[in-house]
Amino acid sequence: MEKINEILEGLGLESNLKLDEIPNIDLYMDQVIQLFENKFADSKRNDEEKILTKTMINNYAKGKLIFPIKNKKYSKEHLILMSLIYQLKGALSINDIQRTLDGLNKRIIKEDIEIDSLYNSYLNLSQKNVADFNEDINERVKDVNEEVAKMEDRNAPYLEQVLMISSLVHMSNLYRKVAEKLVDEIVVEKEGKRHK
Repeated sequence: MEKINEILEGLGLESNLKLDEIPNIDLYMDQVIQLFENKFADSKRNDEEKILTKTMINNYAKGKLIFPIKNKKYSKEHLILMSLIYQLKGALSINDIQRTLDGLNKRIIKEDIEIDSLYNSYLNLSQKNVADFNEDINERVKDVNEEVAKMEDRNAPYLEQVLMISSLVHMSNLYRKVAEKLVDEIVVEKEGKRHK
C-alpha cells in the first residue's frame, strides 16, 4: 500500500467548479461541456471517460434535474446544479438526485434562494471532506497492514489490495445508505407525511 499517496494525488479529489470559474454570462451547451471537461479532467478514471455530454445534459433536463433553459443557453445557476449533479451521480440514482435537487430548482425559479451562498458552503464542506478523507485513508492503510500481517501469507501485497478495496467499498456503501435515507426523508417531508 505504499502507492496509496501517489494514487490519492492522481485522483483530483479537490477538483470542483469554483464560483469565480463560472462565467457570469449564459453559455451554450458546447461551452458548458468544455468547461466541465477542462475542470474535471484530473478526476477521470481514464481518457475515454466523459465528464459531461450533450446526452447527459438533455437527460438532466428531461428528468427535471435542472430547471428549463432559455434560448439554448445555460445560466450560472444551471452550472452550479450540473456541478452538484456531477458529484451526486457517483453515489445516487438519477431519481434520487432529482428528488434531492427538486426544491433547489423550484426555489431558483422563484428567485427564493441565494444559490451562490449554498454552493460556497458545499465547496467549503468538500474541501474539509478531502482533508478528512486523506487522514482516514492513512488509518485504513494501517488497519489493513495490521490485518494482513496476522495472516503471514506470502501473497501479502495482493491481499492488502483486496482488503483495502473491500474496506473502501464498504465505507462507501455505508455513506451511500445514509444519503439514500436522507433522500427518502426529503420525499416524506414533501408529501406531508410524518415519520413516527
